[in-house]
Amino acid sequence: MGLLTGALPDFPWDTLTPFKERARAYPGGIVDLSVGTPVDPTPSLVRDALAAAGDSPGYPTTHGTAELRQAVVDWFARRRGVPGLDPAGVLPTVGSKELVAFLPSLLGLGVGDVVLHPVAAYPTYDVGARLAGAAPEPTLDPAQRLSTGPGDVRLVWLNSPGNPTGEVLGADELARVVDAARAAAARDGRPVVIASDECYAELAWDEPWASHGVPSLLDRRVTGGDLTGLLAVYSLSKQSNLAGYRAAFVAGDPALVGQLLEVRKHAGMIVPGPVQAATAAALADDHHVAEQRERYRRRRNVLRTAFEQAGYVVDGSHAGLYLWVRPEQGDQDSWETVGDLASLGVLVAPGAFYGAPRHVRAALTATDERVAEAAARLSGA
Repeated sequence: MGLLTGALPDFPWDTLTPFKERARAYPGGIVDLSVGTPVDPTPSLVRDALAAAGDSPGYPTTHGTAELRQAVVDWFARRRGVPGLDPAGVLPTVGSKELVAFLPSLLGLGVGDVVLHPVAAYPTYDVGARLAGAAPEPTLDPAQRLSTGPGDVRLVWLNSPGNPTGEVLGADELARVVDAARAAAARDGRPVVIASDECYAELAWDEPWASHGVPSLLDRRVTGGDLTGLLAVYSLSKQSNLAGYRAAFVAGDPALVGQLLEVRKHAGMIVPGPVQAATAAALADDHHVAEQRERYRRRRNVLRTAFEQAGYVVDGSHAGLYLWVRPEQGDQDSWETVGDLASLGVLVAPGAFYGAPRHVRAALTATDERVAEAAARLSGA
């Protein structure tokens, strides 16, 4: 077994195979709600931008074109309530997952360093710490851990809106973590980086987030005007149906982004030029994002109603691309719930993948026809 693979858990979704086969055997076939992969068309304006930049014989710039970085700056000001970002503090990435997986390594973390992440969390936060040789540590209260712990925390992952729970952190909650990290850094003489995975920020369903937006880590109410040690991670996979483009970016502290840039130059971690052009085009257009959000809203309403009428409870799920579901009666293990739903031809992800053994995660990323089919099966059950 290789050095790296020996330190990693098995890839979670491989363990769903028997349940996938059970769901496929259901009359009418599988309704796959287990992975949040977009199924709707990539917007034509993005495809046009990609094609127009297709004559791309030279190497692209690792830092991203000036047009792309300005598009990110403009988008933060227009959509996230964060004006005045420095374009030097913007860096395109090959999707957001690679940054999540490699950020601890890019920051030089290793043995003796701790990476905090939410308790119910996307598993790549844990994997990224392990790849670097650092220790992943789930926590419900990162500010408390920073304030009272032994001073070994070097990176804090926040995720708002959260995957899988759909919970949203308010500006006050974000600021509390920032203040605790800065106090810990001053006390221990070691920097603490906070990275906020905000990939679902444009998909807010409940108030106040639907009306006022999901706060960013880079919001002045959070930072006090100082971005030191702060990074916001974002992906266009969900809001623009660009998962196949691997179009994402990180933004925040220009000095910290500069450090990441130097390593990425050496490693050749570069977003292709045509994808940079397509990303800039997607960020400049809000109309297609609003259309996609409405598609997901319709699907969410149908699925949520069906789950609740079938005797399930939807917890959290205030924003994002998933419903966080558990049976109303009993204390059933998430794998049992996966099995129950697979018997109806509906495949979901067990909460055990995310450190939460009593819930399952149902994605909104199926076509209207398949969502309606899932609802009919739940109603029939």
